[in-house]
Amino acid sequence: MPPITNDWADYLKEEFGKPYYRELYKTIMKEYQTKQIFPPADDIFNAFHFTPVEKVKVVILGQDPYHGEGQAHGLSFSVKPGVEAPPSLVNIYKELNEDLGCYIPNNGYLTKWAKQGVMMLNTVLTVQAHRPNSHRNIGWEQFTDAAIRVLDQQDRPIVFMLWGRPAQNKKSLLHNPKHLILEAPHPSPLSAYRGFFGCRHFSKANEFLEAHGVEPIDWQIENI
Repeated sequence: MPPITNDWADYLKEEFGKPYYRELYKTIMKEYQTKQIFPPADDIFNAFHFTPVEKVKVVILGQDPYHGEGQAHGLSFSVKPGVEAPPSLVNIYKELNEDLGCYIPNNGYLTKWAKQGVMMLNTVLTVQAHRPNSHRNIGWEQFTDAAIRVLDQQDRPIVFMLWGRPAQNKKSLLHNPKHLILEAPHPSPLSAYRGFFGCRHFSKANEFLEAHGVEPIDWQIENI
């Protein structure tokens, strides 16, 4: 679990010293030694590594990492090159196509978004193989809530995309009137037809950013 070295380290340093985080660290280390855990330990904090606080323009909140072999790499909804796009990401691409005309790419590698300031944060950062939600309530939520509070306190406009009930439950952490909060059902095939399709969150985010003098996101993921 490599340390966070960019500006997130300063914002979260108090969390690293708290008893809950020390317990969380011990639990996670034991899990990696005794079970198959995703993402690889070096990728746990990629959402923080790829998108420093000062760069964040948009936050996409996920729940916990993909639990299949070779999928998760630390960014919510993203998969590594060569890995088939999971159903939720397929639906995200469908909405992008309808909303902004983006073509549907041959990969699900979303680091281009992260490098432009889209923080793709799961509320839980690790998971046991093939056991969704298996690392819920071991301390990650307290840590990622602290990160969400840091972003809420930034004195500039940020878009928060809250998809599905677990993400929408984090709305209570957001109080800054400078931010835009967008809510929709989760893009999972179980719920996307209840209002994720047609939510137009990507164009709404860009319109908001441009209205505040911030460069919009190029949402097109290119073919590899």
